[in-house]
Amino acid sequence: MTSELTPYLCVADARAAIEWYVDVLGAEVTHEPIVMPDGRVGHVELALDGAGWMMADAFPDRGSEPPLPERGAAVTLHLTVSDVDRTCAAVTAAGTTLDRGPEDSPPAGRVAVFRDPFGHRWFLNQLATGPTRT
Repeated sequence: MTSELTPYLCVADARAAIEWYVDVLGAEVTHEPIVMPDGRVGHVELALDGAGWMMADAFPDRGSEPPLPERGAAVTLHLTVSDVDRTCAAVTAAGTTLDRGPEDSPPAGRVAVFRDPFGHRWFLNQLATGPTRT
């Protein structure tokens, strides 16, 4: 058996988050939302080029709450993409500010960091395949 670690994100508005991740990052919904009797999304699965994550609305009574905007991120999601600059262009066009980059960071490759509108911090990485840009 091979172990697998999959992030499970909590957001304040799962429907808006699904739309943002699909429209801005180019993710696809791989498991349609399970909607709870009260209308909240209890579970949905998304993926981007094979990198998957799960997500749900907040359920404070079960200890699941979204990140607080006034705090630093406890976890950073590292996502390898084929074109950091193209992804950053989509992120900034959607009104999200980059915290870092895009920039070359040898030996890692081209990198950038942003916090999405739902409070989650993403580290984008385009693996180095040759000489870095100057």
